[in-house]
Amino acid sequence: MAEVNGKTTLKTRALRYLARREYSRQELIQKLSVYANSMKNEELMTALDDLEQKGFLSAQRVIEQTTHHLRSRYGSQRIIHELKAKGIDAQLINDVLPTLKATEEEAALTVWQKKFGKRPITTEERAKQMRFMMNRGFSTEIIRQILVQASDSINEY
Repeated sequence: MAEVNGKTTLKTRALRYLARREYSRQELIQKLSVYANSMKNEELMTALDDLEQKGFLSAQRVIEQTTHHLRSRYGSQRIIHELKAKGIDAQLINDVLPTLKATEEEAALTVWQKKFGKRPITTEERAKQMRFMMNRGFSTEIIRQILVQASDSINEY
C-alpha cells in the first residue's frame, strides 16, 4: 500500500473507492477533496489523470453501470439527470440516449405493472398513476401509451 509519512496517498484512496464501484471523476474529486488540501489539489488531479490513462477511471463504465442499475426503476429523463449529477460529459450522455429511448416503453410498462397492475378507473387514480410515472422520469407520451395499453388489454377480456 502506498503510504507517505504513514498516510495513504490520494491515488490509493481513489483505487479503494473504484474497487467497490464505478465513480465519475467529479464524484472522486468530491470524495477525495476531504483528504486533499489546497496544496494537494494538483496532486489529486494528477492522480485522477493517471487513473484515467490506465483505465481504472472510465466515464463510459459509469454510464453503463448507472443505466443498467437504474433502467428497471426509472425513465430516461431521470437516468439522464443522474448522469449529469455525476458530472458526465453531455456528449457521452447524448451517445447513450438512443439506447435509453429504445427501451423506454418496455421499462415504463414494467414499472407501471409492478406498482399498479390495473388500469385507473377514476380521474384521481389516473392522475396518481401519471404523477408516479412522471416522478420516475418517464415522459407524458410514454405514460399515455402505457395507460392506453392497459385499457386495451382490459377490454380484450
